[in-house]
Amino acid sequence: MNGQYILALDEGSSSARAVIVDASGNIVAEASQAFDAIFPNPSWVELDPAGLWDVPKGCIQSAMRQADLSAKDIAAVGVTTHRETIVMWDRKTGVPVHNAIMWMSKQTDDIVREWSERGLDSEFRLRTGVRNDSYFSAAKIAWLLRHVPGVRERAERGELAIGTPDVWLLWNLSGGTAHRVEPSAASRTALLNIERAQWDEEFCAILDIPMSLLPEIVPSVAVFGEVAPGVLPGALSHSIPIASMLGDQQAGLFGQACLEPGSAKNTFGTAGVLTVNVGSAPKIMDGMSSSVAWKIDDKVTYEAEGVVFHSGQTIQWMRDKLKLFSSASEVETLANSVPTNGGVYLVPAFAGLCDPYWDRDVRAAIMGLTLESTAAHIARAGLESMAYQTRDNVDKLRAGGLDIPVLKVDGGATQNDLLCQFQADILGIPVARPVGLERTILGVAHLAGVGVGMWQVGEIADRWKLDRTFEPRMSADLREELYQGWTDAVAAARSLPPRK
Repeated sequence: MNGQYILALDEGSSSARAVIVDASGNIVAEASQAFDAIFPNPSWVELDPAGLWDVPKGCIQSAMRQADLSAKDIAAVGVTTHRETIVMWDRKTGVPVHNAIMWMSKQTDDIVREWSERGLDSEFRLRTGVRNDSYFSAAKIAWLLRHVPGVRERAERGELAIGTPDVWLLWNLSGGTAHRVEPSAASRTALLNIERAQWDEEFCAILDIPMSLLPEIVPSVAVFGEVAPGVLPGALSHSIPIASMLGDQQAGLFGQACLEPGSAKNTFGTAGVLTVNVGSAPKIMDGMSSSVAWKIDDKVTYEAEGVVFHSGQTIQWMRDKLKLFSSASEVETLANSVPTNGGVYLVPAFAGLCDPYWDRDVRAAIMGLTLESTAAHIARAGLESMAYQTRDNVDKLRAGGLDIPVLKVDGGATQNDLLCQFQADILGIPVARPVGLERTILGVAHLAGVGVGMWQVGEIADRWKLDRTFEPRMSADLREELYQGWTDAVAAARSLPPRK
């Protein structure tokens, strides 16, 4: 192995980050930068593909300068990104044919309805473990094939490539020589056969999606490609493999050392995502998605997942749109200035509700306001909504026969002690917050180190350190009373006329 450091990239929905990890698994440098979404039409959300590469490339350069390192010091690269977003580009020129269509965009709703009318809903569920929904990638690919002039013909001639953001980063990191994906990200496209962890050729034909577009599937730890000259500062003195790739939520599960069946984590990012390791066979449960967690060597590990569209983004909305506070760090102080939510519930269905409701037409709403309600009550209701939505999904796991004895949490919002305590209270189980909340990027960094022999998988669990455990202290009666208020608020929001 050449080099003593791992470079890891994490591209989320609104920012990218690069970190450098030393041989002890510690972060020695990091850099991040935000990028903006594009809203070409109401409910459409897109991203500039150039920015999806330029921003992380800039982060790489900045982190390398901080650590005073050059290409000779890097042993391997790991990549994790948000998942269901899709980019399509020309294989020869690398030029995208359209903006990236983001996971939350609803421009594909007509295609989803068409597929549903063809009776394909159960096919999606049984074949792929996920749903026929605009959230997943398949309809986005179909939209590009139908609506961008010339794309269908070029795709059928094999001139175009498709990928989730990790695949797009790999293409650029490798100088356009590598077009590969691993099963965790592939399983979020709604084109992967969940049992075989391979593309479902028959289903692609049913959906009229050319197989020639799709990247090659390899294990989550593999030589995906090699870093091209000019990406890292300094001359390349050795081949630097891109040695691991994972979807962001699966990387968080790995980074939280949830390596055994039944271990679970919840990430409070832009979206909130509950994932639980379910072992060596997929488990399809009502209201939840079934996906690949990772594939190491020939062993596939599966997860069950519940996605909340708007988690940390709810705090951003209260800050930027309602102007309730000037920085996200102030929400805890404001929410703590009142002893309860005062009967106020905020249902943050800004793009509808995802797991376990799967209702994309419901509108966001604030319920229970009185003349005594204040900004503090709304702030507390917004914070509590993050925990209520986690309980919605934990209850589905429990109904499906999975016991969750403790919930690990991560993401920037979990610096908020009120959120973590309320999460423990409303679930009735301990919530464990680790030292170092950015488990996603550490997960893929550690996996890249495994790929080049720097560490063994068993060492990863030893690196997880507890910061604090939040024990439930709310009475069972109050817990259920508050949660009933939440379910009533959701039902009221869903009874409103559907969004236009």
